Amino acid sequence: MAATSAPAATETVLGYVRVSTGHQSLDQQVDALTAAGVGGSRIYSDKLSGTSTREQRPGLAALLDYAREGDVIVVIGIDRLGRNAAEVMTTIRELGERGIVLRSLREGIDTSNAAGRMIAGVLASLAELELELGRERRTAAREARKARGQPIGRPKALDGQKAALAQRMHAAGEPATTIASALGVSRATVYRVLARDNES
Repeated sequence: MAATSAPAATETVLGYVRVSTGHQSLDQQVDALTAAGVGGSRIYSDKLSGTSTREQRPGLAALLDYAREGDVIVVIGIDRLGRNAAEVMTTIRELGERGIVLRSLREGIDTSNAAGRMIAGVLASLAELELELGRERRTAAREARKARGQPIGRPKALDGQKAALAQRMHAAGEPATTIASALGVSRATVYRVLARDNES
């Protein structure tokens, strides 16, 4: 039985670069992609924080929207495609399903050949394993806390004693800003505590 092969890389060569903060420069990545044969006008970029979601990356979104079957996307490293392993692998899988070739300069991955597709597949499997192990660890931790009678989930920002202190400070005429600062919480938390206690 013949092995499935990726489409020949005969179409447009595109590039994607990303830095995590506005203070970093894209120049080094752009230079590397240009040296690898990507035209400057074909390079998409994003400058964002490490907490940005895929939807907050207009450069990557525009690239994925523009790319067609047979096109080649070149990156300096596969970590540029997402902020965690699962996000990176989701993007790699999407490219594979759409018949778009991925080349990563740092890892030497080229999904137009069998070896590159195998490496991408192994990385995807490792990312899925990482996610599954993380889920198992969180479940085990929750069960352990439950078995010990410990609270599950986020603790309240203010316990009963601090909530009472917030009420006393408010009654004494202290503004919410001062109360929040003294108790180490946000003003919104103070307002919620005061409103809840006024209702009861």
